[in-house]
Amino acid sequence: MSIPLSEFQALDLWRITSVESVRRDAPDLSARQMALLLTVYMSPPPHTVRGLSEALKISKPAVTRGIDRLSELELVRRKTDETDRRSVLMQRTVRGSVFLREFGELITASAASLAKD
Repeated sequence: MSIPLSEFQALDLWRITSVESVRRDAPDLSARQMALLLTVYMSPPPHTVRGLSEALKISKPAVTRGIDRLSELELVRRKTDETDRRSVLMQRTVRGSVFLREFGELITASAASLAKD
């Protein structure tokens, strides 16, 4: 699906959404943390540090730091892989699902306000 936007409109959509996101009573995630969270929720599991590192083209320590923060916020959960006890899988949580649904609503509302202008 493609929605035609100029570069200015795309940046304004991002600005409106970002401003609304920091105003609400919810975790303020970095771009890296949001990319990790979206990847865990929107791409098929399983998700490991190695797999997320490869998918996002960032280092494993950067993934680990991001997952540490997302785990603290209870947006993802670590679980030992039952088939390979050396491996740890990232799992979705109810809190993470709610956070992303609400963030999606912010984007939709931002797009609607942009369309009015």
